[in-house]
Amino acid sequence: MLKSAVPALLLAIALPAAAQPPSAQSQSAPTAVAPDTTPTTSFYEPDGATLRRTPASTAASGAQVATSADPIATAAGREMLEAGGNAADAALAMMITLTVVEPQSSGIGGGGFLVWYDAKSGKTFTIDGRERAPAAARSTRFLKPDGTPMGFVSAVPGGYSVGVPGALALIADAHKRWGTLPWAQLFQPAIRAAKNGFPVSPRLNRFTASRGEMLAASPAAARIYLDARGEPWPVGHILKMPELATTLETIAAKGPDAFYKGPIGAEVTKAVANAFHNPAALTAQDLAAYTATDRDPLCLPYRQWTLCTMGPPSSGGIAVLQILKQLERFDLKGLGPDNLLSQHLFAESQRLAFADREAFGADGDFADVPVKGLLAPDYIARRSALIRIDKAMSDVKAGTPAFTAPKTMATLSRQKLADVPSTSHMAAADRSGNVATLTSTIEGPFGSGLVAAGFLLNNQLTDFDFAPIRPDGSNALNAIEPGKRPRSSMTPTIVYDRSGKPIAAFGAAGGATIIAQVAKALIAHLDWGMSVENAIAAPQIIADRRGIRYEEGSRIAGMEAGLKALGHTDVRAASALPLKANGVARTGSGWRGAADPRSEGLALSTDK
Repeated sequence: MLKSAVPALLLAIALPAAAQPPSAQSQSAPTAVAPDTTPTTSFYEPDGATLRRTPASTAASGAQVATSADPIATAAGREMLEAGGNAADAALAMMITLTVVEPQSSGIGGGGFLVWYDAKSGKTFTIDGRERAPAAARSTRFLKPDGTPMGFVSAVPGGYSVGVPGALALIADAHKRWGTLPWAQLFQPAIRAAKNGFPVSPRLNRFTASRGEMLAASPAAARIYLDARGEPWPVGHILKMPELATTLETIAAKGPDAFYKGPIGAEVTKAVANAFHNPAALTAQDLAAYTATDRDPLCLPYRQWTLCTMGPPSSGGIAVLQILKQLERFDLKGLGPDNLLSQHLFAESQRLAFADREAFGADGDFADVPVKGLLAPDYIARRSALIRIDKAMSDVKAGTPAFTAPKTMATLSRQKLADVPSTSHMAAADRSGNVATLTSTIEGPFGSGLVAAGFLLNNQLTDFDFAPIRPDGSNALNAIEPGKRPRSSMTPTIVYDRSGKPIAAFGAAGGATIIAQVAKALIAHLDWGMSVENAIAAPQIIADRRGIRYEEGSRIAGMEAGLKALGHTDVRAASALPLKANGVARTGSGWRGAADPRSEGLALSTDK
């Protein structure tokens, strides 16, 4: 099932089941669409030369691998492995380095989720480092004086949107329990990049331009990310961040308390209170009270494998498990990836899962999220029975899982997926068999636009529902409350074989599209036998409660008419889907890692 060919790397690094489906023939199904050639994407280097990125060009095989959305961050992960560190050290070093080289997407001013397989104990652990709402955040925070919700564009910039950062607490907790290298060593690649500078990538340049107005309004951000004319730094410009280097050196020397109980935290409090827009209170007490939280992993069998992922406040773990379990009765392997019916079934299962996500996704510490009910076999069977191979559902509503109050089940307003082109995923596997899959985020590009001690602060609180009361009069489970974590789509996931050994891990970035990306990669790898790089690069289809978007220029374009003939409405190509996944898979001689060829990411390996 796993391919182990090792292509030459094309990018130089400057820094180191159950029942069978109904018969398709009996339902006059459309014929399969022939596959296209291997997908490629252009990556523009500073000199303007174009490098064609095939899936294989993002991948690497070896005894140990690391992969992230940025080559410099991936090099930091490999550096830890070569220094004798394990997969935890590699993943955490990549997470820290992304604060510098991919600041628009993640960093220590945000939060994240970690799924960790510990080879020594044979157990799976998950750490929740999601941001929390500060004590001053009340249910009316995002309401205008007339009681209607604020617009998203107005809510994001400035202080209202900033949650108490959890990334560093996650890093400290994971390092204390599983790391093998000294704490300070994890920070050295990031400190070097911040001090010496790194070339501005096309992606950083593009997102700086897209958030230029917000960055220009934020004096501290403008000093870092804009030139003297207020323009984005050009691709290839060597961007240095001395203030961030000092911050990272302080944390490396003094530990996480320098952030949560020391001078760096004081800078966070000051930045939020003196925000250029929507100033708010995020106090020293909010920071000192923050702790990363152990969560029970969500684990379910899928065919001959077992999947383990994040539980609430992630809605992604539940949704991905629902999508796959609802499809388990269909012969996806027999249909194959290039069959219109495969994409139809995948879209229908997504629609069901996203309807449930909208109704029930929330922080389980504050809301009665019916996790067991949503994943119960009888409930999954009822939801799956709604999927027909010959016809799309006319409408999709949330289901009625066990232990759910009837009031919660009222009809909801039409859902709209949030295609936030931000967040970052990284994964690592080592020779001992440890696996780390970690998703980190500051929410939207450049978060709130606020900078404290050289790093960007998140806008994670805009992941809460703005209105505490739904249109039907019921309480919104994902309404903001002091200390609460907003619903997330982040879905780091590990796959296990029958013996309980990990064979693959996936994760992605891109708002609610993360769920569809991870589910697609899992189906492509497990059902269709694709290598880790081809599973990630496979064409993407994303479905909400009524419409379908597919990756422009992919072979799914040839299926648009067929999807409409099956009853799908609002089927359209999307030119800017935020596709950015990473993964690792076991091979016969070690591991293979890969990054999405539509991103700037890379996998690197080492046999040391």
